[in-house]
Amino acid sequence: MKVVNLKQAILQAWKERWSDYQWAINMKKFFPKGATWDILNLAANARPSWEVIHLLFHPFPDVENVFLCYNISPSLLEALLEQAMIGPSPNPLILSYLKYAISSQMVSYSTVLTAISKFDDFSRDLCVQSLLEIMDMFCDRLSCHGKAEECIGLCRALMSALNWLLRCAAFYTEKFKEMLDQVAAENQLKMCLERLEKILDSMKNRALIHIAKLEETSSWSTVEQSLVKLGENLNNLSSPQLRSQADECISLIKSIPTMLSAHSDQLNKTGFPTIHAVVLLEGTMNLTGETQPLVEQLMMVKRMQRIPSPLFVLEIWKACFVGLIESPEGTEELKWTAFTFLKIPQVLVKLKKYPQGEKDFTEDVNCAFEFLLKLTPLLDKADQRCNCDCTSLLLQECSKQGLLSETNMTNLTAKRTADREHAPRLKSAENANIQPNPGLILRAEPTVTNILKTMDADHSKSPEGLLGVLGHMLSGKSLDLLLAAAAATGKLKSFARKFIKLNEFTKHISGEGSKAASVRALLFDISFLMLCHVAQTYGSEVILSESSPTGEVPFFETWMQTCMPEEGKILNPDHPCFRPDSTKVESLVALLNNSSEMKLVQMKWHEACLSISAAILEILNAWENGVLTFESIQITDNIKGKVCSMAVCAVAWLVAHVRMLGLDEREKSLQMIRQLATPLYSENTLQFYNERSSLSLPCSVVIMSSILEHMCADVLQQTATQIKFPSTGMDTIPYWNLLPPKKPIKEVLTGVFTKVLEKGWVDSRSIHIFDTLLHMGGVYWFCNNLVKELLKETRKEHTLRAVELLYSVFCLDMQQLTLTLLGHILPNLLTDSSKWHMLMDPPGKALAKLSVWCALSSYSSHNRGQASARQKKRHREDIEDYISLFPLDDTQPSKLMRLLSSNEEDANILSSPTDRSMSSSLSASQLHTVSMRDPLNRVLANLFLLISSILGAKTAGTHTQFVQWFMEECVDCLEQGSRGSILQFMPFTMVSELVKVSTMSSPKIVLAITDLSLPLGRRVAAKAIAAL
Repeated sequence: MKVVNLKQAILQAWKERWSDYQWAINMKKFFPKGATWDILNLAANARPSWEVIHLLFHPFPDVENVFLCYNISPSLLEALLEQAMIGPSPNPLILSYLKYAISSQMVSYSTVLTAISKFDDFSRDLCVQSLLEIMDMFCDRLSCHGKAEECIGLCRALMSALNWLLRCAAFYTEKFKEMLDQVAAENQLKMCLERLEKILDSMKNRALIHIAKLEETSSWSTVEQSLVKLGENLNNLSSPQLRSQADECISLIKSIPTMLSAHSDQLNKTGFPTIHAVVLLEGTMNLTGETQPLVEQLMMVKRMQRIPSPLFVLEIWKACFVGLIESPEGTEELKWTAFTFLKIPQVLVKLKKYPQGEKDFTEDVNCAFEFLLKLTPLLDKADQRCNCDCTSLLLQECSKQGLLSETNMTNLTAKRTADREHAPRLKSAENANIQPNPGLILRAEPTVTNILKTMDADHSKSPEGLLGVLGHMLSGKSLDLLLAAAAATGKLKSFARKFIKLNEFTKHISGEGSKAASVRALLFDISFLMLCHVAQTYGSEVILSESSPTGEVPFFETWMQTCMPEEGKILNPDHPCFRPDSTKVESLVALLNNSSEMKLVQMKWHEACLSISAAILEILNAWENGVLTFESIQITDNIKGKVCSMAVCAVAWLVAHVRMLGLDEREKSLQMIRQLATPLYSENTLQFYNERSSLSLPCSVVIMSSILEHMCADVLQQTATQIKFPSTGMDTIPYWNLLPPKKPIKEVLTGVFTKVLEKGWVDSRSIHIFDTLLHMGGVYWFCNNLVKELLKETRKEHTLRAVELLYSVFCLDMQQLTLTLLGHILPNLLTDSSKWHMLMDPPGKALAKLSVWCALSSYSSHNRGQASARQKKRHREDIEDYISLFPLDDTQPSKLMRLLSSNEEDANILSSPTDRSMSSSLSASQLHTVSMRDPLNRVLANLFLLISSILGAKTAGTHTQFVQWFMEECVDCLEQGSRGSILQFMPFTMVSELVKVSTMSSPKIVLAITDLSLPLGRRVAAKAIAAL
């Protein structure tokens, strides 16, 4: 019956010429309470028919026909608009009804825009003008405070209106071809472009269109087609002002899909200590790491700090030159040289593949070198250290890798050559004794490939030839050069596998003569020493292989894991590995007590190495019980006189044994270590080496001494024992024993951090001290104390520098430090009101920045499984069990989750029938089914729940301000689209709380913090933006 009354009212209005407000008052009688005219479809799901409207507005309507047709009429607004536009000019009375309805908000903006976009007879200029005037009423203040579905409807309607305006503009630009009434066409086009500008100038409108584009990709394709058509017709315009206006509108529309990815680079800085420290850390502690994780980490820092590409590349080179200059002489210097000349060019090749904007990456590299050439003192110092023109060698390498054009390389080389004419030089005598390491490293790289090919051959066919190759590798510093080149090019693991295979080959004995047995002994000994050296220099993880199909673990791997002392590794001297068959031990003791030459044939060297520990224990027990005197113990000299590997295995067991003894029980064991570590200076040289002139005995002894020194370092420090190892003229254990004695480690930590902050950059020595302190104090202690130091800073420039430096220090173990920071330290600061004063600006803002940087880096690398080997091997005894802290079973949420989820009065439920009901903890990560069994995911989810509760709380303070800074930094650091980012853990209900904060009430921020890949995310964003 209401339908009939409604139509009778329209009829009566037409007959009696009601004014707009009379009509509105009378129409409200037929409305359901609280409804708008949008929903008054005279028949649900009806096919549109305009017959009713023609009847209603006919001077003498047939009321009976109205009653017959009521079930097929469209929405009232569309019907009225259609009727208003039925002639060549609009009906002013009907238009007045519509305008009144819009002004009094009895119809939604989306319904009006949708109705307008259905009008397509652009030849009726007066009708088009009227529609544009209607749009003028609200296009700069669009809003919707209804349900989420209504807000999405507004997005769709706005995109339809945008397309309609583009079609309209294209129609009038085409009319310029006809040359008939150009003035009228120009006026109409001007009106269209003004409305387009009015819509597009609003960030809010562009954000709503962005959501509509993701919601309906097909409709966006139509917009793009209309854009193309308009662009093609712009040449018809004679007015430069109109053309400029149209170009501006087209540019704004094209920017909508990428509106979240536009970040301006930071142009007010020239130094970036984070990049410097990340490169130094990698070169000092992770030469063997893959290049991709480093590339990803560098790109993450570049993105977060918005560093311009030329300055980004420049900072990488600066760090490399500083590393070269300050690296200790010996192995570390070779490692740095390989890192700079072999690994970094490969890193830049991978960086080249990333989108760098409009500028070509080779131009950025060229620009970076131009800047670098101005740092003459730095380059001169590096040249002096390396005794060569480092810059020219680098330029050649970059040119080979396609990072520099031939012209640019020649130009840059010429500039550096001219600068070097005035550089300080070493005296000629000193020059003659220094071989340039960069040249040696660059030559070593192809040699590594050749050696790998040689090692692939069948060892049984030419063991003598293989021995010759090993002899050359042992001479001088060849081994360290080759290992450094292999490490920098990612071939060290292959290198180690070849020597494992060679070591295994020596197990096989089949009817050998004395000569073959001698060769086999040498191959075992050299391969064993080389593998020990690799493990100590580059980390034992380089040696470890994937599990073989047969399940058999090579001898050296077994020995290394169970018997070889390493920093922080606890060995069990009673391990079954140290307790072989007693008959083998007795025969070995008898053999070693005999000073005559050892029988070579059928000797199983791997068994001898495993049995030596038990043999040493027998001798030690006999000595301690008075059965033997120290003078009568010949075994140590005999062990040294046979093969180096046996001495290494003996010392390895003694080191493990000493650690288990009391202070007063260690003397005899330490005396045996001293005996074994002291080289023989008599004619009784190693039995098998003196037969081989091609093999350098001193080199083997030096390598063995270096291995023993590394093994004993911890025990000697703990027992204050001194052993004089053979001098090689360089520090064999660089960065060892850096902590000052009798000084609390907290004082050391604060002191080093203060010095680093004053300098503005982290040096290699400081990195090693931080690493030692992290290892000693544990992750929580380390993180907590450094955060306290950050919160003490009160000057803005100091806090920003501290954040950059702390982030780089946290790269020592980013995953665990992030878990501690986000899972323990931040929640403690945010929930304890007595600590809120510490979160004031600037230190609080700096901590928010650090937290976001760590969270983004950890989550990014964690998703790609890129924890470095350095981080994987760190001990975790001090890390709390995050699985018990944040329970695994998602049906049993943590206490924090339960508390927040029960706070229903703060829950902002989207009450659309198409939306799923939301609890206050529902987030995009749950819809993406991200595993909450992962500690990092769990910590992030709980942190965002805590942030959500702070935003919804009735009290505000510095902790609320901290949350705002945290979210602002998240938005600043984000790439376009937040799927897979840390913001997916943010509850959807938090969006409506965030927009209440003045600085967060921006459409762009709402787009950035919601997951627009999800329908629910788009509805949440639309609802929040439409209400702004």
